[in-house]
Amino acid sequence: MAYIDYYKILGVDKSATQDDIKKAYRKLARKLHPDLNPDDKESEKKFKELNEANEVLSNPENRAKYDKYGENWKHGEEYEKAQQEQRQHQQQNYGGSGGFSGTDFGEGEDFSDFFQSMFGGAGGGFGKSSRGSSSGKFKGQDVNAELNLNLKDAAQTHPQTFEINGKKVRITIPAGVYDGQQIKLKGHGSPGFNGGPNGDLYITFNIPVDPNFERIGNDLKTKVSIDLYTALLGGDVKVNTLDGSVNLKVKPETQNGTTVRLKGKGFPVYKKEGESGDLFVTYEVKLPTDLTDKQKELFEQLKNS
Repeated sequence: MAYIDYYKILGVDKSATQDDIKKAYRKLARKLHPDLNPDDKESEKKFKELNEANEVLSNPENRAKYDKYGENWKHGEEYEKAQQEQRQHQQQNYGGSGGFSGTDFGEGEDFSDFFQSMFGGAGGGFGKSSRGSSSGKFKGQDVNAELNLNLKDAAQTHPQTFEINGKKVRITIPAGVYDGQQIKLKGHGSPGFNGGPNGDLYITFNIPVDPNFERIGNDLKTKVSIDLYTALLGGDVKVNTLDGSVNLKVKPETQNGTTVRLKGKGFPVYKKEGESGDLFVTYEVKLPTDLTDKQKELFEQLKNS
């Protein structure tokens, strides 16, 4: 059984932080995603390997097992348990002494080969012990997936259907999810082994930067341009929000960079229906250009008055 180096697949060192792993996965996932590489079998293969590597290394508990057991991290604890049971069985049959002397496998036994025989490969191994107990049921591997949403979609509760492992999965995404947030769908991962339960599906939301709004927690920030005359004399200006536009009254003599708050027009609070943050609007005063001689004369009069 070939050894799979998940660190090499992600292009990170063993000392990489969880944040390093997350960044590496996102960068490669965008590059290798099947939608960007249609009919490219090699990219499809690498994308599957990438997801498998991320599934293990992005979970600290799974990563610790992988570091200890390598490719066979999923059944490492079962390996040790079976090894213990075999020792006990030998001690019962041989009185704790004799030819085996507590050693279960030959000195040259390959670690992965043991798992291959124990968990479904050729050779039998521990399929059934002499006491008739079958090997245990094991949960299938968990699966990680990314779901891209724009800011407006993330602000609305809506259904979403996507395909994973050849199966269509339909979920309802609550309003207010944030970039990098992860949810778990129990039983939607890989099939279990020997009748065991399916693994789980972990979905990470990827929300790119919006060109119009900056999100800070549940608040939003935006900018709107007003002309010099409106800034000086006051007037109305239309401001876009996530759920439509509103008219704002600009006070006379409004300074460039002035910020006003629109209460409740920010981002919905996750799983708190009816609650939203605020929208902060900053005015950018746009100076006039291509002035006529008459306009210049009027400004000179203002300057000298």
